Amino acid sequence: MSSAAYGSVYAACQRAGLGTSQLELIREGENTVWAVDSETIAKVGRPGSIEQSSRQVRVAQWLRRVGVPSVSLCDISPQPVVVSDVPVVFWRRLPPHRAGNVVDVARLLRQLHDVGAPMDLELPELDPFVRLPERVCESKVIDRSQRDWILRRIDSLRVEWERLPGGLPKCVIHGDAWVGNVAVHADGAAVLLDLERCSLGPPEWDLVSTAIKLDSFAWIRHEEYRQFVRVYGNDVRRWPGFALMRNTRELRMATFLIQRAGQDSTLIREALFRIDCLRGLHGGRPWRWTPST
Repeated sequence: MSSAAYGSVYAACQRAGLGTSQLELIREGENTVWAVDSETIAKVGRPGSIEQSSRQVRVAQWLRRVGVPSVSLCDISPQPVVVSDVPVVFWRRLPPHRAGNVVDVARLLRQLHDVGAPMDLELPELDPFVRLPERVCESKVIDRSQRDWILRRIDSLRVEWERLPGGLPKCVIHGDAWVGNVAVHADGAAVLLDLERCSLGPPEWDLVSTAIKLDSFAWIRHEEYRQFVRVYGNDVRRWPGFALMRNTRELRMATFLIQRAGQDSTLIREALFRIDCLRGLHGGRPWRWTPST
């Protein structure tokens, strides 16, 4: 557990008038997520990520106005609460729930994408390569040859991205749309979680996350994917830009696990296996990646 993150969430709770005796770490990754009490969750961002946390707050407020179900902010103002240069956002704790399935993801994405692209939300354009070089260069898990290969791969994909084919109209996209970022309440109502990567961009970026679960990893069945396509109304695999987006998303998933493996050594083997798959050392897709949370 990061003592710096604990100090930040402790100080933020004090500023917000919340108790600190029940603080409990729930998840540690690029951000840390803490249970504050039975009704409140705190998400602690990286140092210097105030704009990203502010974006989450703006998006959550906007989603509530336009009627797209999502996680709710606590009644604390202003948010984020900033401790030095570390932002902390307080959210309402979800009631008992389960993780979503691909149909839940499709329904929520259909709602989100149908809203369009508001001019007053101040969202950045999608950057599919955000933090990838940092993840790689900061890692102690990979060796120099692996690092250099990944950096070259990032550069190559950036060049290809400049020639990305046209597709569906740009809109607000979630940016990390998978079943782990959807919660379904006991009454069946599904809500979007983790708004950190929301941006303006091609809706295909949200759709490719589910498509590769079939084609790249065989984590879902063909019938599940057909249901996803039927509910959303579009099969991204038929779009000329699919392979580029697939390759980029796979690289993001691999580098994220490299980052997490630096905090949890039990993930090192899987992280290195993923990189070897991308380098062509384990044959073609589907690869037997182990799902991670």
